[in-house]
Amino acid sequence: MTPETRQIVFINAAHTLTHYSLVILATAVLGIVVQSPEAFGAEYGPILALGTGMFVLYGLGSLPQGWLAERFGRVAMVRAFFFGAGLSLLAAGLSNGRGMLAASLLCLGGLLAIYHPICTAMLVEAAGRRVGRAMGINGVFGNLGVALAPVVTAFLVAWVGWRAAFLVPGAIALVLGLLYWREPPFDTSAGQKAAGPFPTIPRAIVKRAVIVLLSIAAASGLVFNAFTLLLPKLLEERLAADPGLLPLVGTLAFAATLCGGLAQFTVGHWIDRATLRRVFLPLAAVQAPGLVALALLEGWVLVPIASIVAASVFGQVTVNETMTARYVAPALRAKLYSVRFTVGFLGAALASPLIGWLHAATGGMTAMLLVLALFGLILLACALAFPDREEELHPERWATVPAE
Repeated sequence: MTPETRQIVFINAAHTLTHYSLVILATAVLGIVVQSPEAFGAEYGPILALGTGMFVLYGLGSLPQGWLAERFGRVAMVRAFFFGAGLSLLAAGLSNGRGMLAASLLCLGGLLAIYHPICTAMLVEAAGRRVGRAMGINGVFGNLGVALAPVVTAFLVAWVGWRAAFLVPGAIALVLGLLYWREPPFDTSAGQKAAGPFPTIPRAIVKRAVIVLLSIAAASGLVFNAFTLLLPKLLEERLAADPGLLPLVGTLAFAATLCGGLAQFTVGHWIDRATLRRVFLPLAAVQAPGLVALALLEGWVLVPIASIVAASVFGQVTVNETMTARYVAPALRAKLYSVRFTVGFLGAALASPLIGWLHAATGGMTAMLLVLALFGLILLACALAFPDREEELHPERWATVPAE
């Protein structure tokens, strides 16, 4: 295995760990209310809301990562990611009350914030000319974490207890940290050099792309996080209300989100052959109608509809991350990723309290899904506004485009 491949393997593994860790609570809470009501209470909404600080710090913590990487180096930041996330997960699993659990999750959010700004920039540089393919595969690993979290957490909660749902991934994170510590230093910019110099794109086009990209980040952050958090509860309420069927709920959530991972893999290959707008538009077009259908329908038809929505929600993540790679020069990429992920994750931070509040107020997920459908319409407008330039596929042609 080449040094480049090993680095990408660790980056992909870190992506799985990031998204897995963020949604453990969404399923673990279904066990906490039954197994530890004396310490945490027996109500779903207030316990789920303990993750709010995690998502807030996950968002705010993304902002300084580009500058921290310049000061301490990317390798040191990735090491801090693995070890810090592992220790935070262990602390969450050993929590004896709401305060300790909330504090552990808060620390977890701050450490997980390292991943996207730092590792995405490293991945883009290491990928060279095959950015779309690399992003697609990386997206599969991220969504593998989202897909595995409900099913693995459900089985751990049912067979061992809710604490194991945090302790097991915490131990895995520490092992990955030790393995990464042994890796020799590697310059991911070698792949970027092989891809050739970054083209000079007219300033007006770059400005338009960045404005749309940040708008997408704010809306998609809420939609992505809310959908992954509410899916286990939605399936439990409408398909398997019996607590003994919790593993079934996790399995169904896994099947639905796995479709999102497969979509990202397909989208990654598609991106290398089409402009970003042409890939993004059909994904955005199905999102709002799918969310409305989830809000209004009952029964097993929810599973295939949830799979389609997952494909749309997760598939567009690959498109969004590739936007920065195609329109922003490498020197500014890590910093823009920091800003872009901060905006997106602050939107994501609203998901947990909003789900808890609306669920408590209405007694179900219908209102939340209709709110997400409105944000789906915003994403469709963003897809229509994004530049549609053939020069994305032939960067040398940017030299012939007049300044606007």
